[in-house]
Amino acid sequence: MYKLLLVDDEEDVREGVVREINWEAIGFEVVDKAENGKEALEMVERLQPDVVVTDIQMPFMNGLQLAEAIRERFPTIKLIILTGHDEFEYAQRAIKLHIDEYVLKPFSAQELVNALLKVKGHIQEEVAHREDVQLLKEHYRKSMPVLKENFLATLMNRKLPRDEVFEKAANYGIALSGNSYVVAVLSIDGVFISEEDLENREELSKSISLKYSEDQALKYFALLNITEEIAGKRGLGLVFMHDDQVVLLAASENKDKEAALQETMKVLEEIRQSVEKYLKFTLTVGVGSVMKDVTKISYSYEDAVLSLDYRLILGSNRMIYIDDVEKRSVDKIRFDDVKEHALTRCIKVGTSQEIRETIDELFQGIEGGVSVKDYQIYLLEILTCILKAAKDSNLNVDEVFGESFIPFTEINKFTSLEEAKHWLAELCASMMSHIATDRQYTYKNLVDLAKDYTKSHYHEGDININKVCGHLHISAGYFSSIFKKETKMTFVNYLNHIRMEAAKELLRSTDMKALEIAEKVGYADANYFSFSFRKNVGVSPKEYRNNSVKGP
Repeated sequence: MYKLLLVDDEEDVREGVVREINWEAIGFEVVDKAENGKEALEMVERLQPDVVVTDIQMPFMNGLQLAEAIRERFPTIKLIILTGHDEFEYAQRAIKLHIDEYVLKPFSAQELVNALLKVKGHIQEEVAHREDVQLLKEHYRKSMPVLKENFLATLMNRKLPRDEVFEKAANYGIALSGNSYVVAVLSIDGVFISEEDLENREELSKSISLKYSEDQALKYFALLNITEEIAGKRGLGLVFMHDDQVVLLAASENKDKEAALQETMKVLEEIRQSVEKYLKFTLTVGVGSVMKDVTKISYSYEDAVLSLDYRLILGSNRMIYIDDVEKRSVDKIRFDDVKEHALTRCIKVGTSQEIRETIDELFQGIEGGVSVKDYQIYLLEILTCILKAAKDSNLNVDEVFGESFIPFTEINKFTSLEEAKHWLAELCASMMSHIATDRQYTYKNLVDLAKDYTKSHYHEGDININKVCGHLHISAGYFSSIFKKETKMTFVNYLNHIRMEAAKELLRSTDMKALEIAEKVGYADANYFSFSFRKNVGVSPKEYRNNSVKGP
């Protein structure tokens, strides 16, 4: 069922339309009725209907002004305009507002039903278009190269869940099955130009040789081609560009890490020599550690990039394997971006149960085979993440953890892994509690500030949610959600409430005329003030004053 708001200043028209149409049969539900544009706009904000049917000629705010306001704030709402023969000028303006359908007055129930069915058809077409499987498949096919590139980039930059890796690899036609994985980064070396060649630099750059070319993109394109050709011939793995360098991801069926490494190094050396021989420039190849787990490919990439730094010491035009330059007795334990993001998210918006589960996951698989020094560094990285989250959340560390808290000395006191996990979980739980309290205080403070501002400015005719948000320096969407959450009403309803209370007080305590009171409480139109007053209070301003004077 689609929600519909009916807007017309003539009660008999509204009631007649509601009565004469079998709304359920045509798939609509009339959620409310309004008798002018201003009232309708308040209802739209509260009810957010699918369709608004509105007359053009109405008091306080006409149908086109209403349509313009709806188009600006709720662009997905469909609009049907009820228009008369003598309102052609209005209809022309309506065209610019992209009104969905028009019904010419006087109209029959069937004519309105026909317009509604057309609009319903448009809505269903839009839904079907967005859900069209064949169309989505075509877009997906065209986007495949970009999606594949993004996946490979993600695979290099962070640890992904195993199921996600193989699912996406299968979708993009990437072969990632294997028992050993190693990543190499191929980086073109700078070209040394002798003093003699400096004089002929311009001529050299124009030569057919790539060696002296200043077009790095062309060089890397040539390197990519030759790497793809050789790696493809040897069945080694994937070759692609990432961070403006050529990356080779080798997936080997060989379970022996050393054998898988030698297999990869052999092909890389062939590539290096072929580039120097045929392309006439040199490159340095950084080779990362061999990983047995597909989810740890990003670690191998990280090591490959790190190994390239050693060309400053070892020289260029060579292969540099990370384990040759950084001796490691066991695999490193790493506090990577994925772990940091998971812990930070959990501290800021998670539950106590999620904190315990996240801490457990951080320590999975490191119980054995890890040096004490590496283990302590790992704890330091986790602790640094926690303290950074505290800083980002503007928490007072002394207030959260106590003035005697000296975090980095605590690490040396632990006698077991469980003790360290419990300590970290307690730190996170304390932070979560303070963040939740501060967030609630912030919500309440913002709402209180908005209320104070509204109470001081409700008499201004142009006060609205955007003006209040501008004063508070926050977005209207964020403000609307927290205001409704804290006050159980929309801002528009709150503003009306403040104005009505002020108007009632003036009616009780002064002899001011309704026109003067209307201006005093922010209504430019005295008639609309009277309309709103009766709508909210149940009686007219005059009746309210008379009843107040008479007393109980």
